[in-house]
Amino acid sequence: MAIKTSIVARNAELDALAPLFNSGYLRIYTGAPPATPETAPSGVLLAELRFNATAFGAAANGVIVANAITSDASADATGTAGWCRSLKSDGTTALIDGDVSTSGAFLNMNSVAIQQGASVAVTSYSITDPT
Repeated sequence: MAIKTSIVARNAELDALAPLFNSGYLRIYTGAPPATPETAPSGVLLAELRFNATAFGAAANGVIVANAITSDASADATGTAGWCRSLKSDGTTALIDGDVSTSGAFLNMNSVAIQQGASVAVTSYSITDPT
């Protein structure tokens, strides 16, 4: 049996998830993501950004959109961003892994080419709860 959830249910799920990101971390890596967020990260850590103290606004239509994410003023390494991991404020509890690109990805950036020492900023970050 296939399950389909209502927008009301999806919004409630996302509104419950959103606070876990408050003051958390967004880490950007090279390569492909590991099998699950519980698996140790793979690839080279390129940059680490911080979520706002209130990471997301209220859910609407099954989507939460991140509030401003603090840029990383100095990237840790040079490489091509391939995936990202979002973590709680403790810096160790992984929440979500996703792909990185310049558009149409989980995490969208102006460029996936990151240079060590350069500033790294996020264009958009949102989470959609599928039906």
